[in-house]
Amino acid sequence: MKNHNLFLTPDYRYRLPESNFKKLILSLIILLSFVHVAAQNNINISGTVVDDQGEAVIGASVVAQKSKNGTITDVEGNFKLSVRSNDVLTISFIGYITQTVPVSGKNNIVVTLKENSMLLDEVVVTGFGLAQKKASVTGAISSVGAQELAHAKSVTATGALVGKLPGVNFRQDNGRPGAAPNIQIRNMGTPLIIIDGVQKDSGNLNNLDFNDIESVSVLKDASAAIYGMQAANGVVVITTKRGQKNQKLKVNVNGYYGWQLPSNYPKPASAEDYLAAIIQTETINGTPRTVTKEEYQKWVDKVDEEHTSFDWYKYIWVSAPQSYINANVSGGTEKVRYYLSLGHIDQEGNIRGFNGFNRTNMQSNIDIDITNRFKVGVAINGRIETTDNPGLPGDDYNLPIYGAYNNLPTKKPYANNNPKYPAISAPWAQDSFGWMNYEHAGRYKDQWKVIQINGTAEYEILKGLKARGLFSYWLANRRQSNREYSYKFYEYDKENDVYNVVETGTARYTERSMEMKEELTSNIQLSYENTFALHHVNAVVGFEAKKGTYPRMYALGNPPANGIPYIDKTSLSTFTDGIGNPQTRMGYIGRLNYDYANKYIIELSGRYDGSYRYKRGKRWGFFPSASIGYRVTEEKFWQDVDFLKDNITNLKIRASYGVLGEELGTALSHIVGYNYNDGGAVIDGGLVTGSTVTGLATDNITWGKSKILNIGIDLGFLDNRLNASFDYFNRDQTGLLASRYDVQIPEEVGFSLPQENLNSNYARGFDASVNWRDRIGDVNYTVGGNVTYSRWYVGDRYKPRFSSEWQKFRYQAGNITGRYTDVEFSLVSDGQFQSWEEIANHPIDQDHQGNITLKPGDAKYKDMNGDGLINDADWRAIGYRKGGTPWVNFAFNLALDWKGIDFRADFVGATAYTYVQQGFLRYFDSNKNLSQYLWNNSTRLVDIWDADSGFNIGKYPLALRTRNSSDCTHWPSDFWYTNMTYLKMRNVEVGYTLPQKWTSKVGISRCRFYVSGQNLFSLKNIDIDIDPEITAENGMAYPNMKVVNFGFSVDF
Repeated sequence: MKNHNLFLTPDYRYRLPESNFKKLILSLIILLSFVHVAAQNNINISGTVVDDQGEAVIGASVVAQKSKNGTITDVEGNFKLSVRSNDVLTISFIGYITQTVPVSGKNNIVVTLKENSMLLDEVVVTGFGLAQKKASVTGAISSVGAQELAHAKSVTATGALVGKLPGVNFRQDNGRPGAAPNIQIRNMGTPLIIIDGVQKDSGNLNNLDFNDIESVSVLKDASAAIYGMQAANGVVVITTKRGQKNQKLKVNVNGYYGWQLPSNYPKPASAEDYLAAIIQTETINGTPRTVTKEEYQKWVDKVDEEHTSFDWYKYIWVSAPQSYINANVSGGTEKVRYYLSLGHIDQEGNIRGFNGFNRTNMQSNIDIDITNRFKVGVAINGRIETTDNPGLPGDDYNLPIYGAYNNLPTKKPYANNNPKYPAISAPWAQDSFGWMNYEHAGRYKDQWKVIQINGTAEYEILKGLKARGLFSYWLANRRQSNREYSYKFYEYDKENDVYNVVETGTARYTERSMEMKEELTSNIQLSYENTFALHHVNAVVGFEAKKGTYPRMYALGNPPANGIPYIDKTSLSTFTDGIGNPQTRMGYIGRLNYDYANKYIIELSGRYDGSYRYKRGKRWGFFPSASIGYRVTEEKFWQDVDFLKDNITNLKIRASYGVLGEELGTALSHIVGYNYNDGGAVIDGGLVTGSTVTGLATDNITWGKSKILNIGIDLGFLDNRLNASFDYFNRDQTGLLASRYDVQIPEEVGFSLPQENLNSNYARGFDASVNWRDRIGDVNYTVGGNVTYSRWYVGDRYKPRFSSEWQKFRYQAGNITGRYTDVEFSLVSDGQFQSWEEIANHPIDQDHQGNITLKPGDAKYKDMNGDGLINDADWRAIGYRKGGTPWVNFAFNLALDWKGIDFRADFVGATAYTYVQQGFLRYFDSNKNLSQYLWNNSTRLVDIWDADSGFNIGKYPLALRTRNSSDCTHWPSDFWYTNMTYLKMRNVEVGYTLPQKWTSKVGISRCRFYVSGQNLFSLKNIDIDIDPEITAENGMAYPNMKVVNFGFSVDF
């Protein structure tokens, strides 16, 4: 009976004898007294943390293991803490080896931390619950942590990554509110995004709160094979922050407020220069005058307000604020760990009258150890984001972006300067900026509401053998509402003090769009990890499935008046209802890691993938990869040589090869479909809606494949203060889609042949990085840089055909194996014509009219084939890539810390891509203003009123309103091309952390203030005021703004 439970029924409960009961009570009293005394036996200790050179380590974490109390060192490396007399301190700091020191009743402790600058024990997350020490990584993987991301105050998470990852290219081609840089890995295309183990698109990455990110790992080579489909362009693996075991409650609040300043936008010409260009055109062409000398002189002299140039650039583009605030709580016990975060960002628009973009983010990560073997976790993240601006025809930003040129400098936005009455200020009334606001144009609003719930469970079956499951539900609702008003333009009758309507825009639209995206992801895996003597094994097998539906509804109405916000059946003109476009994918995964003595490392992985896109029998594909690594510095022969051991402290050689799948083609192309509501006919007096066949079905489309080889080396010198890595890669892309041209079908069929997996391309390149980290006195500093070169080549083409050797030469870029892709062809320039006499004596017919259209200052072209005529037979390969990501991208970073003051700077740059000068930077449009840059640098008459006054030859031809792209001086040629090179200061930040001895008095463990800037300046090899990342060649894009922020970060 002694072993029976005390909670059994009275008849079977064990009863203590009275004498034993008294002894038990006495023992409990003595025990409680001892506990009370022990609880009071705390001591106050002080100490100092220094490095191996005796210098103070500022901000080192000091935590007592038993009492759980903690603090950080001040600017002199000192700390004070209340601990138990038998406690153990854990002292840690980034870049140093963590130490544990027993208190042993001491009142003062000095701790020396040893630098660990290589951080080979750093963990790199590669996904599927897998993480590896950096030392054992055999693939080409770049990573960055939360500390580096925190210094880039970007609206988007992608923006915070710019310049920090070798082999990863970023390019922000516009600065619209909420816009993010485009990301590519080694110029391979859009990568796959993994956030906390779940596949997402780049939009979800961009809209993460950068403050919630713990780490980013980028898989650049065949190591991405485990992710199967859509991973051929590389994988970006994101993990969000989580609480840690036995972590003391930590509250962090950080935020900033700043201003966005317009920059890098080509300025329009002033009124006097605009009129001068018109006068010059009329003088050269001998056409009637539209501007008299007297009127022109009034504008030059600015005789009154009516004759003062209106600066449309300054009026349309305004400075605007942006703000950010985030509060997060993290901590943990032995069993429960948590991280909770709430953030909000507000980015107002830089176009006058435009509201901009705002987003609210929520992140909640909770992990619970149910038992020592069974663990569960729940992660919830959500966001609400809104874009708000006036409702304008087409792209709501285009009209204002072009507004500085569409609106003439001799006009003003409002009649009698009254904002209630928009005036016509552009040759096309709709281009007039005065009506582009909420009152006169309407409103466009685009809102996303997104939530994702991840549930995970892990059970340790045996030591090292774990089963893990993940289930994710993602729901995104998008609602777009657009109301475009009719509008009126006015003139002011000063004599009668009335405003008269001179033109009316009658188009009214009310649009509604509702879209829902719903995705379910499940992942089940079994992993095993163990060490046997010098052998270490880590293996995983698993299954992953994903299903998504994407229904959408759209309605367009034409309401009878501006004030009607709804669409009824009488005003409805268009209605579409999407069926949801269901998509299903699944795959089986496997990976094995083995290393011997931490010297010889092998990794094998593979994935058997299936996609809904293809017909049965072609839906599945197997995509394997293998990699090896050799840590030479772990060999005995290396350690036995002092010079090698002391100077080259890390040398790892690695190589990988794999085949990755690519989903190509449209879904279900093996099935004949129909387009409904395509045409129609009247039958028996009624309209019958028509349907058409989508095209010929094909059974010959399946996976494309990318064979990726990577060979790399990692190096560490001088006790790992200097680190470097280099990777060479090539990618052979096969199974690209193309159609056969040599199979004829009757034209009456009305279809072309479907595409098949026929062609191939390949890429070659390298990426490299170097980093130096050291300390001089109290100054810690880091300098690093990286560079990436990647270029695509033409592979196989299905039976290429050419009508002549010239055509073969001319179109080699897309059709000849081994040639570069994206090569620009154009005429080759040979300077400029200096006079009428030179034009008259020129032996080559350049304009196909005996050179009668040529003028001094025009571009002169080389007759490459010597036939006396300039035409497309004289075109040659010129320049590098046009548009997209440059072939060469580089970045360098600088970090300094000194006694609480810190400095960070990130520079990015590129070269080997071609900029083509277009639009307002090349022509004087007949209905618009011209750029001030073009006027200042173009050829001009000495006297704009006298055609015989001679010419001042400028950098560019005459800016004449009657000239456009058809004029021979504007034909495609290297005269208008520049091989661009630039360097941009992407981020810079200066901060100061207040001494802890000040902040601890008010319960603050750390308080930092900073000022930061983005896009403050760029150096480039062109003198045009245009952002080098903007892909709009005429400069007409929403410019990337200069940003200055003032911020703080406080830990409690």
